[in-house]
Amino acid sequence: MKPIIIYCYDAWCGWCYGFSPVIKSLHEKYKNQFDFETLSGGMIPVESTQHIGKIAGYIKDAYKTVEGMTGIRFGDDFLWHINNPDLSDWYPNSEMAAIAMSISKDINPARSIEFAADLQFALYSEGRDLTDPEAYRHLIEKYEFDPKVFYENLKSDEYKEKAYYDFSLIKQLNVTGFPTLFIQTDESKLYMISRGYSDEKSIEKRIQDIMLENNIQ
Repeated sequence: MKPIIIYCYDAWCGWCYGFSPVIKSLHEKYKNQFDFETLSGGMIPVESTQHIGKIAGYIKDAYKTVEGMTGIRFGDDFLWHINNPDLSDWYPNSEMAAIAMSISKDINPARSIEFAADLQFALYSEGRDLTDPEAYRHLIEKYEFDPKVFYENLKSDEYKEKAYYDFSLIKQLNVTGFPTLFIQTDESKLYMISRGYSDEKSIEKRIQDIMLENNIQ
């Protein structure tokens, strides 16, 4: 088997948004040596859905920490919901974004890293609510989705089951935070190379060590 870099993320994870430039760069550098797989984490289960006002106070401080460490910037359209939670109609949960990812992986599996980054840009820069089906419309042409089929799939049991299968894989991998990266070199060898945000240089060193140990060219 071709070795795989497994990216465990959640579309609603702010640290994953900060990590997006790193994982995109790693994908560009190593896509010839590794396949890349993206797993959605289910960070906010549907049963835990609550109004954005419940977590706005936490996010108001946390996003500045993410910006300071990663250099990413959160957009005004997103921050409006954090600074005006009493006016927001957002009730975040991870399900719909994970279903959209499952659809994308079926159609364009090699672009899952790119799609994950685009989902997070849509949320954290453009302020699109990823629990709203309309939040995905601007991606239809870019990812060559048939609009009618995409929206049918977005509410289908088939793709909901695929999203929840990702959630179950995340649990099997004992992932407790996002982003997390693994390298699987064969059926019996799985290496965790990053838990939480890490800079590109540190992760590259780990990748190179594993490539050397496993004779990956």
